[in-house]
Amino acid sequence: MMAGGRAGEMGSAVILLEKNNRLGLKLLATGGSRCNLTNKIENNKNLITNYGPNGKFLFSAFNKFGVKEVMEFFESRGLELKVENNNRVFPKSDKAQDVLNVLLKYLRESKVEISLNSTLKKIVKSGNSIEKIILADGRELKAKNYLLAVGGQSYPETGSTGEIYKILKDLGHTIIEPRPALAPIILKDKFIKDLQGLSLADVLINVYQRNKKMAVKRGELLFTSDGLSGPAIINLSKTIGSALPAEVELKLDFFSELNSKELDAKIQALFSEAKNKLLKNVLSALIAPRLAVIIINLAKVNLAKSVNGITRDERSRLINLLKEFKLEVKALAGFDKAMVTAGGVVLNEVDPQTMKSKIIDNLFFSGEVLDLDGPTGGFNLQIAWSTGHLAGENIK
Repeated sequence: MMAGGRAGEMGSAVILLEKNNRLGLKLLATGGSRCNLTNKIENNKNLITNYGPNGKFLFSAFNKFGVKEVMEFFESRGLELKVENNNRVFPKSDKAQDVLNVLLKYLRESKVEISLNSTLKKIVKSGNSIEKIILADGRELKAKNYLLAVGGQSYPETGSTGEIYKILKDLGHTIIEPRPALAPIILKDKFIKDLQGLSLADVLINVYQRNKKMAVKRGELLFTSDGLSGPAIINLSKTIGSALPAEVELKLDFFSELNSKELDAKIQALFSEAKNKLLKNVLSALIAPRLAVIIINLAKVNLAKSVNGITRDERSRLINLLKEFKLEVKALAGFDKAMVTAGGVVLNEVDPQTMKSKIIDNLFFSGEVLDLDGPTGGFNLQIAWSTGHLAGENIK
């Protein structure tokens, strides 16, 4: 939508082909239907560090149409914005539909023709150029230039099912194997189902492989029926996914602000006040009751024991679990639960200053189909706006 609107605004005659029966289905699902449309890091060097090694590809796009320009684009069209924690930008209304409405109006103003229920079946090339495209309903369309802004494989119910990768390989492009990113984690530990729905606001998560620390993140996590989700886990999922199927272990620290000695002192103080109270009730004053029960069981301490009967060795085992709660990773959730797709069109085959293919003379790209992805917090939509705007500006 951004690319089509910009191309039309620059004077091109544009037809936008949409697979679904309406525009913006994926956009409406973002940010819990609130649409976290960018992240207010206005220094492009700082912004790009959030995208890993591939982030440098985005310098041109961000310099032309970065965070400041994105916010001005929407605000100048009547959408009030607000900045929440971690620099996340949302519409003041908390409605993704309001973001979509701005884009729909932009398309109308740019005189973009919209063709719904239009599924790409085949791209026909002649030499190094696209000659025409064929749609699933048999229609054939010819244009001077073509743009692919089809997303990845995440949220397949919105139409992003990944057929485009084979088509692009046939055109001569190299594809980095797509894989789920920003996805929940599935664990081997069976007791996890007993913690389903429990949310913890501040946990230090260490990721290990073969006793070597791979990554660390502090933040919110959510226990699911078979694993973990929540912002901190989601942002670690790409690193974890890249390490699988080899063994990956998580070590959760529920009291990262205290060292083991300080936590021991805190617990002894609680125990001295509680006297004859049950351990599970006293421990529940420190952590969630369901988690307290799991930790007591894993520490092999009798649930019916009162705190004045806890030995030093038992207390030590409890502290170890509170500071280093070990979990074994089984897998990442699939594309049906992943927020974005990692992988896609290899970046050295695309001109970062125009978004034009270096393989096909009249083909452009934008968004998630490229081998670009970032963490949660508006970073992935910023890729969409910036690359879309740049591609649209260069399609002439």
